[in-house]
Amino acid sequence: MSTTSSEAPALEAGHHQRIVDVLGRELGESLLGKVLERDDLWVRVERRVWRQALEICKTKLGLTFFSFLSGIDWALAPGLSGERTFKGEEGDDAEETVDEVAEVRTGLAGGATRFQVFARLYDVRRHVGVTLKADLDDDDPRVDTVTDLFRGADWHEREAWEMFGFTFDGHPGLRHLYLPGEFEGHPLRKDFPLLAREVKPWPGLVNVEQIPAHLDPKNKPKPEEPAADAAPAAEAAAPAEAAPPEAAAPAATAPATEAAPPTEAAPPAADATPPDEGAAG
Repeated sequence: MSTTSSEAPALEAGHHQRIVDVLGRELGESLLGKVLERDDLWVRVERRVWRQALEICKTKLGLTFFSFLSGIDWALAPGLSGERTFKGEEGDDAEETVDEVAEVRTGLAGGATRFQVFARLYDVRRHVGVTLKADLDDDDPRVDTVTDLFRGADWHEREAWEMFGFTFDGHPGLRHLYLPGEFEGHPLRKDFPLLAREVKPWPGLVNVEQIPAHLDPKNKPKPEEPAADAAPAAEAAAPAEAAPPEAAAPAATAPATEAAPPTEAAPPAADATPPDEGAAG
């Protein structure tokens, strides 16, 4: 396991330098590394002085606020060869690409093992903090508990035990937080088997995932521009504009057909026999 190759910047005078001076005086050669990055201090110590380092920070340096504790697995994911595993849909003839596997780095202040535990402490009065880290054994990752120093570390250590398999000697009760009691394995380890990925490889395992050809914006066809003589034809084909509602209203109220004048009674026939006047006498 290689360490980070970048040179550590010089520590600034003041609170950060005081933290390093006190830890160096108390721990001696067990202080393995120190880095000031973006006005934030990282200190790496041997795991046998892990609890002692946090106690010094709390009792002698005023770093009384416990922020969090967790772990990390620096191993590469199994099968991470740099080969492109996603082949796209059927018919995608994109060529396989192979990238060089990046050098394994163990973060700020370096590291020499696969597993590391780290904790963040803060001084709320001086507004200065430090992240402490320690290398753990690859086969038996264990370190002393700090729950007697910071009660809030209880759940954090249980989570690191559950997800990474770190043992915290002296913890009052390491038991599952998220997973069922009978669950086997540690999900945040890089070698934890994911059955879904055994059936279908995960494209994210490669260093740089290539964009499938059918999704690459560069391969999308450009929209066709309309022809020059297409505009008049489009205008001619456009439907006539409807008449405004004001003009259409009178026509709608007018009767469809004018009523015919009343028919006059027909005159009596000329040869009609007049009534017999003498019959009345």
